[in-house]
Amino acid sequence: MEIRNYINGAFTPPQSKLWIDNYNPSNGVIYGKIPNSNQSDVEAAYQAAAQSFKTWSKTSAEKRSKILLKISDLIEKHSSLFAEAESKDNGKPITLAKTVDIPRAASNFRFFGNAITQFYSESHSNTSAQVINYTLRQPIGVVGCISPWNLPLYLFTWKIAPAIAAGNCVVAKPSEVTPVTAYLLGDICNKAGLPPGVLNIVHGLGSTTGQAIVTHPNIKAISFTGGTATGASIAKTAAPMFKKLSLELGGKNPNIIFADCDYQTMINTTVKSSFANQGQICLCGSRIFVERSIYNKFKTDFIAKVKALKIGLPSDKTSNIGAVVSKTHLIKIQDYIIIAKAEKHTILLGGNKVNVKNNEDGYYFEPTIIEVNSNDCRINQEEIFGPVVSIMPFDTDEEALNMANDVKYGLSATVWTNNLKRSMYFSEHLQAGIIWINTWMTRDLRTPFGGVKASGVGREGGFEALRFFTEQKNICIKY
Repeated sequence: MEIRNYINGAFTPPQSKLWIDNYNPSNGVIYGKIPNSNQSDVEAAYQAAAQSFKTWSKTSAEKRSKILLKISDLIEKHSSLFAEAESKDNGKPITLAKTVDIPRAASNFRFFGNAITQFYSESHSNTSAQVINYTLRQPIGVVGCISPWNLPLYLFTWKIAPAIAAGNCVVAKPSEVTPVTAYLLGDICNKAGLPPGVLNIVHGLGSTTGQAIVTHPNIKAISFTGGTATGASIAKTAAPMFKKLSLELGGKNPNIIFADCDYQTMINTTVKSSFANQGQICLCGSRIFVERSIYNKFKTDFIAKVKALKIGLPSDKTSNIGAVVSKTHLIKIQDYIIIAKAEKHTILLGGNKVNVKNNEDGYYFEPTIIEVNSNDCRINQEEIFGPVVSIMPFDTDEEALNMANDVKYGLSATVWTNNLKRSMYFSEHLQAGIIWINTWMTRDLRTPFGGVKASGVGREGGFEALRFFTEQKNICIKY
């Protein structure tokens, strides 16, 4: 399968004539190629976006809304095609792609298609002084959106939908590891009547294509989701250029379990929050802290439930665990098992590559549970981003809170307790942008999404995203 750039409504090969192999994670076989776009491709995308911005920015919110809603409908209409492509390209189970990734991509367009019609400006009157102030929110111009490989279409649309809803035009780069669904989206946009140049998709490496987007002098904002080190590099480049920045970065999220929780709900959810999408979700609870009085019971039950998960082909509807995204990522996960052994932690379950019959070169890894002896070890402090979790006991609320916060990240946290006072206290004092009490991954698209510390800058979702993709202008009138 040959992926091409989507520029000005047309599919074009890279001007550099350079290509990257695209691998199927389930068997390790090359099944396509994608452009490694350079500065020339990005410039062509920018020029198309800048030209289209002249009319798109003046298009009514109602008309923009109708086009976004049509894109949403078409994604839903072709959901099986998108789900199969996502599963094959990413390695995730087909059931996950069908029930989560693709429906959420459609929901992103629908949500922001509706939200833009409700987006409002503010006014402040002072009748005694005969003055009125009102605030306009105007589109920025051409913006850059760079998305990751773990939830490819889900997070790609999470950025571009609010950007174009707000009247901007976009130069976007999906991950070079998982390009297919972004490529398919171009055809959907054409069918929905999105004007050429409003959305431009350029494929390639972060060091070439991504860097060209970030350094382009006239791309005025960057929305990035990915690793913390890459986010820091983007900020270092973009900040002196006075670009607006939204950075959704890494996480090392605590899952704090108290003895008074609803135990059955907790343990079923904890299996999901640990290993959904092979643990390749920035919101996964990778550090599990359990109150000592139920620690041994939890350990026994958790191991049994995880052991029952089926590892298999992503296309197999009975598979619970598919392949991790790439050979490079598989090696990274294996390296952390070596680190865990060197740090003298106890591997309670897993820790090995899995050979799936007739697909021995696929990137499969056992869901792994490691009993750690301290919170300051590398296993608890560094983001593994795979099917690996640590567990350890705690004795007091204060100890649990301190360990949860004692990490450089601060994206999300989960607390399991039926004590209202404790719930409120932890919600206020946990250093994270998202707190779940007695649930996990329950999302409302109206709410702000993002983290603190090394987990990022800014917020996505709801009106927060529309605020990011617009500039405020205050007008003061004396009458």
